[in-house]
Amino acid sequence: MPAERPMSRFLISAAHKSSGKTTVSIGLSAALTARGLKVQPFKKGPDYIDPMWLSAATGRACRNLDFFLMRREEIQTMFARYTQDADIALVEGNKGLYDGLELDGSNSNAALAKLLHLPVILVIDTRGMIRGVAPLLLGYQAFDREVNIAGVILNHVGGSRHESKLRAAVEHYTDVPVLGCVQHDKALGIVERHLGLMPSNEAESGAQHIAEIGRLIGAQVDMERLIRIAESAPPLVLPRQPNPTQSTPPTLRIGIAQDAAFGFYYADDLDGLRAAGAELVPFSPIKDKQLPRVDALFLGGGFPEVFARELEANQSLRTEIHAAIEAGMPTYAECGGLMYLARSITWQGKKHSMAGVVPGDVMMHEKPVGRGYVRLKETAGFPWPSDSPPASVMAHEFHYSSLENLPPNLNYAYEVERGYGIDGKRDGLVYKNLLAAYTHLRSLDGYNWAARFVESVRRHVDALPSSRAAS
Repeated sequence: MPAERPMSRFLISAAHKSSGKTTVSIGLSAALTARGLKVQPFKKGPDYIDPMWLSAATGRACRNLDFFLMRREEIQTMFARYTQDADIALVEGNKGLYDGLELDGSNSNAALAKLLHLPVILVIDTRGMIRGVAPLLLGYQAFDREVNIAGVILNHVGGSRHESKLRAAVEHYTDVPVLGCVQHDKALGIVERHLGLMPSNEAESGAQHIAEIGRLIGAQVDMERLIRIAESAPPLVLPRQPNPTQSTPPTLRIGIAQDAAFGFYYADDLDGLRAAGAELVPFSPIKDKQLPRVDALFLGGGFPEVFARELEANQSLRTEIHAAIEAGMPTYAECGGLMYLARSITWQGKKHSMAGVVPGDVMMHEKPVGRGYVRLKETAGFPWPSDSPPASVMAHEFHYSSLENLPPNLNYAYEVERGYGIDGKRDGLVYKNLLAAYTHLRSLDGYNWAARFVESVRRHVDALPSSRAAS
């Protein structure tokens, strides 16, 4: 039976992307956490970088809510599961409030706000704007009356005079409360690069930076009023959560690349791997000279091009990974992991040698090669057996690189029905027990790739002499 329960919650959205909502979300998360509240962060859509910052700001793994990859009931179930022990939930939107893939807005931020009855806090970039902020807010209210725009945070304010004019316009023409005016401040900036914000795992003194953002945002936003708005959200009727079940005791060890070059992992995927019986053993392709004792490898996404010199310099680990895959070690590589396993990476005119397992060379480009959601069909060469393979694999990609100089007649795991993948038609190179793709998978109800990968590892390990198994 569904359960009805109160949950303090709100959605941070904006009129358009690059309004500063991520910085505001990080600051609010840090400020609320500093008050002793258990803040559960969520991010709408496919994203790794923003969730990394939100996770660091709250000390709780951020979860992604995605209409393309998840059924509406699954979104509700995930929200219910991870807010059970939280005091307040913050959901950061993507793009603008009414933006989405469909004309009817069925997968927009506004649709998520209606599904979860989230009060909306709009972050408005006020640079070059004074009285015009009022018709903007009125239009956003009138466009969909079912969306509760409960407050506005005016961002990039140019000083006290600018602030007073903005407040006067909003208060005179609208009934939307101004929760804060955030002054334009370089201290609030987070370095951007070709995939968006710099990940928190790269930022030096990341914790101090988050604390400073929290202090500045907390001082310029009426936090008490924000909390009251969050508390005013109506009780949610959500799927009742079963008592937690014991996960399979770890019987396998999977090495997971985690350092400044590799950090793009969904919490759902890591949970799925553990639930299937894997112990995750982190290692650094930048610093570690040898692999830990493991049965398989998972090389996620990241920015190997930025750290190509350091990755190239660690020749001993590159050589060991190459030898392990050649010897049949089950390995899954996504995007940045695929790039690392190639022969080389060329970026900004410099070429660096990589692991050399994938028989191709990575070329970086100024514009995205593959970007957005993908739909794939598994081929007969897909390496993780299943009694009931999905009709389609729904996932996403975001890469500025292409894989060049590939020989013909390679084996591929996927046919691309939507998206780009490796060559616009195929993705997922299969070599021995390696699957390396540009596609980012996500372990959800519709496609539990983590369990399939662990089962393939288990079959491989069971076929080995016991002396060769790591576990």
